[in-house]
Formats: sequence, structure tokens, C-alpha cells
Amino acid sequence: MDTAESSTKASGAATTPRLIAAPELIFDHAAVDAAVTAACADLPPAEQRSAAVNVLRDAQKHGREVIARSFAEAPFDARGMTRAYSYLTDQLVCTTLEFATSVLHRNPSPTEGEKLCVIGVGGYGRGEMAPFSDVDLLFLIPYKATAWSESVIESMLYMLWDLKLKVGHSTRTIKDCVRLGGEDFTIQTALLEHRYICGDAGLEAKLRKALAKELFSGNGREFIEAKLEERDRRHEKQGERYVVEPNVKEAKGGLRDLHSLFWIAKFIYKVDAISELVEKGIFRPEEYETFRAAEDFLWAVRGHLHLLTNRATEQLTFDMQVQVADAMGYADRGGRRGVEIFMQDFFLHATAVGDLTRIFLTSLEAIHVKAEPLLERIFRRRPKTKAGYEVVHNRIAIVDDTAFLTDKLNLLRLFEEALRTGMLIHPNAMRLVKANLHLIDDDMRLNPEAKRIFFDLLLKHGNPERALRRMNELGVLAAFIPEFEPIVAMMQFNMYHSYTVDEHTIQTIRNLAMIEKNELEEELPVASSILKRGVNRKVLYTALLLHDIGKGRPEDHSILGAKIARKVAPRLGLKQEEVDTVEWLVRYHLLMSDMAQKRDIADPRTVRDFAKAVQTVKRLDLLCVLTVCDIRGVGPDTWNNWKAVLIRALYRQTERALETGLEDLNRENRGAEAKKALREALSGWPRKALQTETSRHYEPYWQGLHVTAHVAFAELLRDIGEDDVRIDLHPDEDRDATRASFVMPDHPGIFARLAGALALVGANVVDARSYTTKDGYVTDAFWIQDAEGNAYEASKLPRLRQMIEKTLRGEVVARDALKSRDKVKKREKAFKVPTHITFDNDGSEIYTIIEVDTRDRPGLLYDLARTLADSNVYIANAVIATFGEQVVDTFYVKDMFGLKYYSEGKQKTLEKRLRQAISEGVERAEK
Repeated sequence: MDTAESSTKASGAATTPRLIAAPELIFDHAAVDAAVTAACADLPPAEQRSAAVNVLRDAQKHGREVIARSFAEAPFDARGMTRAYSYLTDQLVCTTLEFATSVLHRNPSPTEGEKLCVIGVGGYGRGEMAPFSDVDLLFLIPYKATAWSESVIESMLYMLWDLKLKVGHSTRTIKDCVRLGGEDFTIQTALLEHRYICGDAGLEAKLRKALAKELFSGNGREFIEAKLEERDRRHEKQGERYVVEPNVKEAKGGLRDLHSLFWIAKFIYKVDAISELVEKGIFRPEEYETFRAAEDFLWAVRGHLHLLTNRATEQLTFDMQVQVADAMGYADRGGRRGVEIFMQDFFLHATAVGDLTRIFLTSLEAIHVKAEPLLERIFRRRPKTKAGYEVVHNRIAIVDDTAFLTDKLNLLRLFEEALRTGMLIHPNAMRLVKANLHLIDDDMRLNPEAKRIFFDLLLKHGNPERALRRMNELGVLAAFIPEFEPIVAMMQFNMYHSYTVDEHTIQTIRNLAMIEKNELEEELPVASSILKRGVNRKVLYTALLLHDIGKGRPEDHSILGAKIARKVAPRLGLKQEEVDTVEWLVRYHLLMSDMAQKRDIADPRTVRDFAKAVQTVKRLDLLCVLTVCDIRGVGPDTWNNWKAVLIRALYRQTERALETGLEDLNRENRGAEAKKALREALSGWPRKALQTETSRHYEPYWQGLHVTAHVAFAELLRDIGEDDVRIDLHPDEDRDATRASFVMPDHPGIFARLAGALALVGANVVDARSYTTKDGYVTDAFWIQDAEGNAYEASKLPRLRQMIEKTLRGEVVARDALKSRDKVKKREKAFKVPTHITFDNDGSEIYTIIEVDTRDRPGLLYDLARTLADSNVYIANAVIATFGEQVVDTFYVKDMFGLKYYSEGKQKTLEKRLRQAISEGVERAEK
């Protein structure tokens, strides 16, 4: 916190800064002293400590209740809260020292060597405490410890531990402090913000003088480098600022970054409060206000987090985000949940912390106490800059601020110059830009040169991500495209998206730039080949920039985004034909992803419908690249081989259909091709056995599976007996999935039983197909993944097979066995996923498509399949698409007579049964 009122002055607990409640309500010193005296009267010495602790425990409990109640009433009063917990701790520490020296270990005439001073260090030394912060104490003694000082310290510690305080402690002389502080930067940091609590004040005064003279008198260069290195390691461990479950204390832009800044300021500029940096010209007044606001917000969040979990929790997990948002008074508004608005505020403050850190570090470089950047030291040759710019510490800086601001286009040119030279922008230049965003007005937005610069940043220099991220952080992007502002730092409260909306947008553009530079050719052959053939790059980059711009409002973000794109794209200078294409891409940016992941792309109708929607190969190319970039931009592990195979297959089939005509998409063609491929693959088989195999299956079987699966089933079916159950588990490396093939005599409910067996071993089903042969066997193929989204390792396949066999033999009943495993994790309970069930009789020629969009859990597919089986529904195949906590299970079904479900009454009955199965499962999962 701004430690203006909680500095390291020796006044310590004697002066009380403003607290969240009146000091006497938090801890009534006179009343507690009287209660301790009364409790200990007539007790033998051995029982006195315990009696005193009981009194203090009641006082502590009362004080904590007062603070918590007051904080609930003023949920943003972080300063009052942190000071109040420090004040309460001060009183407990002082009372235990008083009790230890006046009751337990009385020493009427102490020698010079028996003096003792209790000092707070670390966060407690700053006078900042969250509800469950550690209490770091330094017991300062003049010389080596005496029997009396050891006894007093021991008694104090036992009393404080009995009060359940997490006490970190050390006993040192002044010489020890100076020596150890010189050897260890952690100790040096703790001593930097020490605070007198109680005991001999003269000792603390001597310590302060010694530290100032011997430990904190240098230029602090080593200290700064150590703190910055520590910060970099912490950031690397915690991840980027936009990680959706951030650590309030340790994450990038978190409290520890503010602490690091304060430590360095205190060492270098000898300040007791960050506000003093304004007087010294390091921060502008508005920058100090930004610091203060970020600090207040983060401390408030941390305080609520501790109180809600009743322990020292620093991670804002999904479940805690909802509770903290609620405690701080955030409510649902304008189609957004309160928790999303809260997290947007969190990320905006975290970004502000990053800005302030950059500004501060620049001031250190200017006075030569921070080493110049490594690149500057390695490459002394500097790139030549254009007029008006200079290089300072290997960063692009502005020569004359006034001249720079005479042409508002310079606010964009700065980013172009940074990309052209490959250098970072100097923080002073960033400050100038941020302070003059008002210059970016309608006149500038419509300026042809401004549009040229903007598109050059995207298209010309090969690193649009860097320009966009810096422009976004400084507010330039939202000023140039005002429609972008609502999605800045906007969190999407789900488990699917790893980034805020603006960061996701930048990640998608980063992916596009990487594909263009041939960095992903092996991983993304189709998208890479499309870009090599050539597309309208301006259209593609604009579509990616705008594809999620409609998020956070009640309307469908694709429809709203398309309306916004129709307004923004012409303003950016796109021609009418380009505007139309951008609008279409934004409107349908989820179409290819949905078709590939939620529909059976082996069904000719799926490809035909998609081809009709896309209409041209040109659009297909653009949509394919956009889809790949969009999925990859969701999170580091979202894209996988399964999705790659689906997108690739849908693209190639649709491209072929658009080039050769939709009439090519028919079952007969596919069936003939599939049988021909199987005959070639089984060329060593006897002719009669091969003829039996090719004639025993119905048409859907031939069009629905790849030749590799046809071969596997042919092997399983060959010479099968009437009661045989045959299983083949095959890791499909190309798809990051294991294909589980089953052949057995057909009987009702077998699909559901297999789904149950797979749920029991923790397998995630991503696709499933069920076919009945003409001679009465069922051939079911399930593609499954382990918990990490990969194919099962060979070593795990025997256990998988064993569990499946037990379930099929009836030795394990899935419905019973799943009860204990079908649980929703605590941190995931906060997500709300409404259930939507739709019936589609147009998406397939011979099946009704039932799409169930609901909350994911381990036994869901089994529950749905069992419900359908009990309703005499034949499941031909199931396609499962998972998006974090949301899942879309799509079933291709027929009734017992082989007909579609056209009847509205039958549809309603089925929907009611499915909803009941879902609600019963949710009830079971949340017990």
C-alpha cells in the first residue's frame, strides 16, 4: 500500500492510522489488561500463560469479527482493512511481551544486555496485513541472547502460536542484521521495511541508523538487479497477466509487483511512501493515483479471498471469483455476469501495474542504477532511426515531445518505427502517447495516412502481435477503433478460454502471422498452403481483429459483431466487396468449427449444407484459416490433432464439392470407393471371405468410417461365433485419440453400456459410431482420449480392456459404479451452463440429429445414451464436442422402425426424458 501512514518510523504501534473500525472496538487495551489480570489472579505460574491466551483469543476473535463486518460494509476499503489487521496484531504482540516481562519472567532491574525490542518486518513491517497474512517478527537484542531474553521470546512465541498466528521469527543483534542483510537480499528486503512494535525503542533507533549507514547507503544496483531477477522468475512461474485464474499476490501485475516497486523506491529514493515519487518527478500525479487505485483494488480482492476461504489463499480460482465479486458488490449487468465485470476490472488494474513498473524502471536507467538492457550491451550498433526519434537504452524515444504532438499521426507512426527498427518503445514515449489519446479523434480515424499506417502495422512488418499488444495496453487501439474498447481486458467466465477477449484476438493474429512466415507448415499444412496460394490479407486480418468484437452483450456476438464490422471496415478503408466478406466472416466465424466438431462430416448432407453456406472456394479458404487461428488462439492446449483432422477433412471435402459440383456428394459414390479401398487393403484374404465382408454391411457403414477402421472390423468379424465379444484398441496417433472397436451380437442398449464402461475408466469420448450388420452383429467404434486430451498410452490399454470386458459381462454396473466418480470439482461449480436440446431433421438424409448442449461431467454421455436406449431410440453415431465446462453431444438417431422423429409429441417426450437424466446427474454430481 502507499505506506505514507505505515512507514518505518519508530513510532510503531504508538500512532494509529485510520482503520476500518474504531481502534477501541477492534481491541480495547484497558479491558483486555484487566481481563488478563483477573484471569491470572490466584493461579499458579504454570497455568497463567494458558489463562492469558484464553483472554487474548477472545479479544482476537472479537477484533477479527469487527474488522470482517466493517469490511463487508465497505468492501473496497482495503487500506482501512489492512491497517486494522496490523493494528490488531500489534496489540496482541505488545500484550504478549508485556505479559511475558511483567508476569512470567519479571526482571525489575535488567542489565544493559537484557534489553529487548520487537520489530515487524516484511508485510507486517509495512503495516499491511490481509486476514491470514504471516506475522514476521525480529527480536532485536543488544548482544548475544541471555537466559532472560530467551525465556521471554520463547513464552511470547508459544502464546502467539496458541493464538494460531503464523509467526516467522528471528533473534538478532544489530551487527547480525547488517551482516546477514549484506549476504541475503531477502533479509535485506525484510529489513528495508521494518517497523518498531514494542519493547526498547532505543534499540530500534540504533538499528535504523546502522542500516542507513552500512546497508542502504550504496547506489542499490545489486539490490535492484536481484529484485528484478526475482520478479522475472516469478512471472515465468505464474504465467502471463491474462491467465484467467490469476494469483493476486504473485502474478504479473499483482501485489508483489507493487511491493517490488516500493522496495526499490525506498532503497534508491529514500521514500517512506510512493506518493513521494510525485514530488521527485518520477510519477505524474495521475500515475500515482493509478498506482493507488490498483493497490487498493488488489488488496481488497486479497482480503475478501482470505475471509471467504478462511485461510491465506492467493489464487483467484473460478469458484472464488464468483464469491469475491459477490462480496465486493458486483452485479449482473447488460447481459454480463457480475463476475465477468469484476475480472475485467482486475485485468485492467493488472495492466496498469505493468505500465507503472515500466515508467519506474526507466527512471532508474536514467540515473544509472539499473543496468542497460542486455541487447544494448551485446549490440552496440544501433539501427538508424527516422527524424524525430532517437535511441535511448536500445529503445525508440522521442526527441522533442512538443514537436511530436504537432502531428497526431505520430501517435501511430511511433509503433511503425518500433516495428521497422525491431526495437521496443521507450516508456517515456509510451507515457506521452497515453497522456494524449484525446488527439485520436474522428478526423484522424478517417485520415487515409492513418489507415495506411494501421494496415502496415498489421500486414507489412511480420510482427503485428507486438504492435497490437502495445497499442492495446496504451489505449491506442481502443481510441483508433472505439468499438474495441468494451472487450479490452474482458474476461469470458468459462473454462474454455485461457485469455481475455482482447488478448485472444491478438493471439489469433499472432497465429496468422506465424502461418504466413511458414513457422507452422508441418502442423498446419492446409492453412499454410491456402496462404501460399494467396488470399486477401487485409480482409483476413481485419476479420480476425473484429471477429469477437460483439462479445459481452445480450445479443449473439457473431450477429452483433457482423453489424459492428459493417460499420468499422469501411472506416478502415476497405472496399465494399471486402467489407461484405469481412462481415460474412465475422457473422459465420464459428460455422466451420461447429460443423467439424458438432456434426458428422462423414454424412454427405453435412458437407453439402456447409458448401451451400460458404458458396465459393475463396470464402472457404478465408474461413478455414480464420477458424484455425481462432481455435489456436483460445488457449495453449486447445488445438490438437483431433480438431486438425476434422477441420482438414471438412475443408478438403467442401473444396472438392465446390469445384466438381455438389452432386458428387452422394452415398453410393462413397460406398463404392470405400469397398474398393478395403479390397486393396485385404488383398491377401480369400475371395469368399472378402465377399462376405463387403456384403454384410449397410450403406452408412461404408461412408462413416475410414478404411483403417473397416480393416479393423473385418479382422474382428472374421469367423466370429454367435456369442463372441471382440475388442480392438488402437492408438490413432494422427488424431490424438484411441480408437476402441467392438464387435458382438446386437442387442438393445449396447451403445449405452459401452459408454458407461468408457466413463468408468475416465475416458473422454470424442466420437462414436454404431452400425448393425445384416447378419445381426453390432460394430461400434469409439474414439477416446485420456484426461490430458491424448491417445491412451500402450501401457494403459490392458486395464482399459479389462474394465470394458467386466462391464459387458455385467460384473460391473456402470450406473452404480459411476455414482462415486461422477463429481463436479469444487472450483468448477461456479459455471452456469443452460441446457439446450434441439431436433434437426434436415441436417441428415436418414437420421434425426438430436443436439444436447449442456454442462459437461464424466457420466453425461452414458446417462444420455441410456435414456435414449430406454426410449427405444437407435443411436447410429454420436459426435462429442467439449468447450471447457460446456459439452455438445450430438446424436444421429432413428426410431425402432428406422424412421426419423418428425412428431412434435415424440420430440417433446424425448426432450423431457433427456432433461430429467441431465438434472438427476447434476444432482448426483454436486452431492
